[in-house]
Amino acid sequence: MASQSPLYIGFDLSTQQLKGLVVNSELKVEYIAKFDFDADSTGFLIKKGVMTNEAEHEVFAPVALWLQAMDTVLESLRKQGLDFSRVKGISGAGQQHGSVYWSAEAEGLLQSLDAKRSLEEQLPGAFSHPFSPNWQDSSTQKECDEFDAALGSPEELAQATGSKAHHRFTGPQILRFTRKYPEVYQKTARISLVSSFMASLFLGHVAPFDISDVCGMNLWNIKQGAYDEQILKLCSGKFDVEDLKKKLGKVYEDGGLHLGQVHRYYQQRYGFSADCTVIPATGDNPATILALPLRPSDAMVSLGTSTTFLMSTPNYMPDPATHFFNHPTTAGLYMFMLCYKNGGLAREHVRDAINDSLNDTPTNPWSNFDEKALSTPPMGQTSPTDAMKLGLFFPRPEIVPNLHAGQWRFTYNPTTGSLTETTSTWKTPQDEARAIIESQMLSLRLRSRGLTQSPGGNLPPQPRRVYLVGGGSKNKAIAKIAGEILGGAEGVFKLDIGDNACALGAAYKAVWGIERAEGQTFENLIGERWREEEFVEKIAEGYQEGVFELYGKAVEGFEAMEKRVLEGVART
Repeated sequence: MASQSPLYIGFDLSTQQLKGLVVNSELKVEYIAKFDFDADSTGFLIKKGVMTNEAEHEVFAPVALWLQAMDTVLESLRKQGLDFSRVKGISGAGQQHGSVYWSAEAEGLLQSLDAKRSLEEQLPGAFSHPFSPNWQDSSTQKECDEFDAALGSPEELAQATGSKAHHRFTGPQILRFTRKYPEVYQKTARISLVSSFMASLFLGHVAPFDISDVCGMNLWNIKQGAYDEQILKLCSGKFDVEDLKKKLGKVYEDGGLHLGQVHRYYQQRYGFSADCTVIPATGDNPATILALPLRPSDAMVSLGTSTTFLMSTPNYMPDPATHFFNHPTTAGLYMFMLCYKNGGLAREHVRDAINDSLNDTPTNPWSNFDEKALSTPPMGQTSPTDAMKLGLFFPRPEIVPNLHAGQWRFTYNPTTGSLTETTSTWKTPQDEARAIIESQMLSLRLRSRGLTQSPGGNLPPQPRRVYLVGGGSKNKAIAKIAGEILGGAEGVFKLDIGDNACALGAAYKAVWGIERAEGQTFENLIGERWREEEFVEKIAEGYQEGVFELYGKAVEGFEAMEKRVLEGVART
């Protein structure tokens, strides 16, 4: 007899594909279906999932494409044998910041869906605007300047909303929309994020924003727990601010809120049970931290082409260089995020320079880099009286800090505080193997100061664990140095959940939303069921007494170096 245990679906609507992933109550994956927008769609002139208007720096996606994808993914799950009647909860992860503009007819069309016809056939009229701005869009510089000035400065905007203004954030995008398409804006009844758009499809009416994803709009005052009235007034442009509030709708703090049962359309077309419940979908970055699940003071470092740093923290310390969001499931926690353009590419430049200098092309292209990184002492100091070697290595323009491409090398004396730009004591490229790793990790430590707590035992504040993901996570030399700089009371771990992180996080959110006991946190419920041994491997020690404190001194020099370089660039 087939199992009748509950199942849960997590959807991941990213830039280039839609994925549906099904787990059971024990978090084991039972089905996966995906729809690649470029390869699988018909009728859309897209490339890498989007369309572009280069003249205005616009990047956007046709919303009907996502309807076609949802139709296909659900049908694929059915063909695989999924018994939809066992599905008790649905949630999702959506590409952050994208917006969907619903027409006045949307609610009626969502409510009256005909089970004999696809979503793509029935819902084009539900949208006042057929396209959704994508996170790659950079058309809103004028609006960002206005947002940054709205409360007095980028710092004040970050204090209120968790981030300074960014091109991709939904608030500046809406303000530009009111100006470019004023008549369409007037005819728009509701505005969704990509995450709440997905939830709306299953509910049969427009869903509220998720408590975490709403923080990617530059509209939500995180400390007040409400939309910021002053910023809303700016965002509404020449239109009525109360009307904008209605378009945006309410926001509920509970990330596991039962929004309602799945619409009868899905019951009739696919066999969903009438008691299948829709849980708020969240953004892709919040969903990623749910895939672990990260506990307070855990840190995740994504070492891909770019570098991303995620941390779950009880401390709210916003800065224009960082992002803060409400935690997607746990009130009182925040999600801290850093995004760097330079990551793997910068390390590869040093790797290649070392191999070229040795006239060596080893089977493992990283072996010479690793040997140089591990044989070089911390900060290049052969004795405690030596000056520390510090550098910035940016093969592409960086946003943290905001600098053009370039390389800068310094020495720093922590006793006197003297900082000198020089290459005379540097052995290049040999010294740079360790220096490039140190540079990237010191930046993370600098910007996450104050977000961690002491794990006990008289240890200094630091992450409980440091998780590495992405291509660089396989490199144990990088892991060792990361642990020395960032700490990690329990160590440094490689995390491998493939490319399913967002869908897994969404599915776990559905499990928690349905199965939690009164007052049971996401971390407790999922943490008890999550099979760590399947995804996690300890690859390096974390905190090392003496070395961690030495790098604490280096952080001060690193901060001074960044400031010196920024001042020099500003002068020129």
